[in-house]
Amino acid sequence: MNFMDIGLCGLAGALQGVSIALPVQVSTSPSWWVQMMGMLMFLYVLQKTQHALLATLMYGASWMGASCWWLYISMNTYGGLNGFLSFTAVAALSTVLSLYYVGCIAIYQSFTKSETSSNNQNKSDPRLLAALWTMAEVARGTWVSGFGWGGIGYAHIEGPLAVWAPWVGVYGTAAIACYLCAASTGFIGAARASQKNVSTMTIIVLLTIGLNALKPEFTESNGVIDVALLQGNIPQDEKFTAQTGVEKALTWYPKTLKAQTSSLVIAPETAIPLLPQQWPKGILEQLTPKQEAEEQTHQQAILIGLPLGSLQEGYTNSVVALTSKEQMPWQYDKHHLVPFGEFTPQGMRWFTEMMSIPLGDFKKGKVNTPSFSWKQQEIAANICYEDLFTEELAKRFDGTHPAPTIWVNFSNLAWFGNTLAMDQHLHISRMRALEFERPFVKSSNTGITAVVNHKGEVTHQMDRLKPGVLLAEVEGRTGITPYAYWSARWGVWPIWILCGLWVAWCAYQKRRVYARRIR
Repeated sequence: MNFMDIGLCGLAGALQGVSIALPVQVSTSPSWWVQMMGMLMFLYVLQKTQHALLATLMYGASWMGASCWWLYISMNTYGGLNGFLSFTAVAALSTVLSLYYVGCIAIYQSFTKSETSSNNQNKSDPRLLAALWTMAEVARGTWVSGFGWGGIGYAHIEGPLAVWAPWVGVYGTAAIACYLCAASTGFIGAARASQKNVSTMTIIVLLTIGLNALKPEFTESNGVIDVALLQGNIPQDEKFTAQTGVEKALTWYPKTLKAQTSSLVIAPETAIPLLPQQWPKGILEQLTPKQEAEEQTHQQAILIGLPLGSLQEGYTNSVVALTSKEQMPWQYDKHHLVPFGEFTPQGMRWFTEMMSIPLGDFKKGKVNTPSFSWKQQEIAANICYEDLFTEELAKRFDGTHPAPTIWVNFSNLAWFGNTLAMDQHLHISRMRALEFERPFVKSSNTGITAVVNHKGEVTHQMDRLKPGVLLAEVEGRTGITPYAYWSARWGVWPIWILCGLWVAWCAYQKRRVYARRIR
């Protein structure tokens, strides 16, 4: 493997990584064509190299590094870990995550390696590659706590493949993108192989054109609610300090909340960074909305993020509701916790002790907490990066409780500075809006505070790194998309089964060919 191939794989991975949010001033939107260009470059190298696993490792590590480099800031700038160890940790994580794809290509090669070719050329099967690659994507997003950040599908929320999201979700969209890349490059070997795949590619292209022309919707309006989204903009290095960040929070949020007249007011994750038993006297009364009139139309609810619990019970990263009639009638506890930030993986206490992370030991909440019912809307909460885990959000549609009509994400991305992490997180929420055809409301400490409609379009957005209030009207939606229906019931199992069956079929075919050859 020469230096040119190594450089191409690194560049291809970097393009893959930045495709979810371009690091340019002109636009930080995702670019589906950048994603596909990066994958095409990688497949070009893969078809001619004799070091496919090394090429995949280079591509994958570069992809993961370009997607998540901002973790360095959280560990070094705010976690207190020295620069070398922070860099090493990010590099190690990127390398480990890339192993999913190395495994994918290793299996793929075992199927497609030509046993009679003198130059070690590989045959090609784009459908097999797409199946294995999708399995790698799902494994990365769900195994060992899961971290699907930077997945292929997120680059397509503004592209022609976005219409597939309500049908097959982000993983299905990734499978289609991967197949199209493999089937449209020189990765296809002999003319016979090309003929076998042309029908599949034609069907996908025609269906994509048809869906884009028809733009079917599976949900309908459930009315509009007026909301106020608060962005306190308290720097991370001050947020948990009594004389600075805590004092600002105890002053700014009660004062700003009191000035709002919207039916629903939302404050971000750990807006009040103290346990309720630590609050100064009178803070709860200041946060609670006052009953200005008896009419239903004048009632107000506040959703605010804060830590809850005690040393004996354990702590939770939570959101509570405050209304004029009842204090804390509803509570949501974060279910999917951040490794090293909110819980310590077994055997890794030594690593977390090297960093200064407040509120670092939380317990899990329930995955299917009932929504907050307000003004004929079902408000479903998720905290921080929980919106990354589509299969967990889908459980809210399993019929156990009324289905959400509006998603609300509470976050504090101050941990990652003024980086593309904010834009990437916004685009992840946009994919969830497309999958479930539900609006996604985002309230963040430093940004991005925004409103996304059920079509995945950003309708309202506040400047980052500025304190303020974003006012908007949000249209709730009822109904269910095909993706929400099957994912709520079976999670990612349909993807595993379909991809696994195709891999099994390919294995059967390979065995038949081998059996004929040895006769």
